[in-house]
Amino acid sequence: MIEVRDLVYRYGDAGDGGNDGGSGGDGDDRDDGDTKDRGIDGESRRDEPHPNRAAAVLRGVTLSIPDGSFLALAGPNGSGKTTLVRQFNGLLEPDSGEVLVNGIEVGEGLIAARSAVAMTFQNPRDAFVASTVGPEVAFGPENLGLDRSEIDQQVERALSAVGMGGREHERLTRLSGGEQARVSVASALAMEPDHLVLDEPFAGLDWPARERLLDRLVTLHEAGTGVIVVSHDLTDLLDPVDRIVVLADGRVAADGPPEEVRDRLPVLGVRDPASSIEP
Repeated sequence: MIEVRDLVYRYGDAGDGGNDGGSGGDGDDRDDGDTKDRGIDGESRRDEPHPNRAAAVLRGVTLSIPDGSFLALAGPNGSGKTTLVRQFNGLLEPDSGEVLVNGIEVGEGLIAARSAVAMTFQNPRDAFVASTVGPEVAFGPENLGLDRSEIDQQVERALSAVGMGGREHERLTRLSGGEQARVSVASALAMEPDHLVLDEPFAGLDWPARERLLDRLVTLHEAGTGVIVVSHDLTDLLDPVDRIVVLADGRVAADGPPEEVRDRLPVLGVRDPASSIEP
């Protein structure tokens, strides 16, 4: 269970003019915390609250995400989506409010939170730490201090889950964009998390690659993994997800099953899937 309670987070100080934009896929957070640093053991890898930050990106967000959910977190660029999910495992720290994972405040149980909530980022190649598939997927379990045989088993299971089994020795630079995205998902799955968070996972993928990745996510959810997809475009997501949360101006503007939320999407700045045309 992920619980967010009255969360406030601010970007910007006198030095940067209060800018809340950045290079993230959502356009609502900086490239703070090199995404290559995926370790789970260091407080230094969190973005600490700054007393002079002025621009509120998240404004009193309250949200509960039960285990086993398939949730789409939607909203226009700058709405706070990426900023919110980075609070789930301590990549960012709130200015006020709290985030709990399995009943423990993230700041008090950072390692547990990062084991329970695994995250993939837009542009997966920017987050890779190894040159080949196997070591890349093994990176997280190695940081947990697992023995080699257990690591190998988790890597094998994770790669099989995304349809990349037996490709441990392939170079990441020779994979297609869709294959790189699946390796990124496998890297997260190797941590055996309760929740898998994917930030704009379909960005840059052609239609067949998008469909293959979505099929894998559906299969993972059916096997019991909670899936949270961050996206400004809900094309193809309305059917598999059981809940849509829409952020607007740093607040929860809509929250409910797809059939209840869909009619409000265009007004809230989210692309209407009905208007999307398959290429």
